[in-house]
Amino acid sequence: MIALKLTQIGNSVGVVLPKEALVKLGVERGDIVYLTDVPGGEMRLSAYSPEVAEQIALGEEFMDQYRDTFRALAK
Repeated sequence: MIALKLTQIGNSVGVVLPKEALVKLGVERGDIVYLTDVPGGEMRLSAYSPEVAEQIALGEEFMDQYRDTFRALAK
């Protein structure tokens, strides 16, 4: 477990993530992370977005459905 301290940043409150947490998350300055609710009233910080994953899955399904059309258009 990594303890994080809340810090005043302008009119907001922020958390500074130590290097080891950034490495574990696979993120760096400027990347987006997501704070999501998980069962039991807890929250999870991750670089994974369920919404983006769903959109990618829908896009892959669409591409599979029209694979022949895309190949013909690519010629």
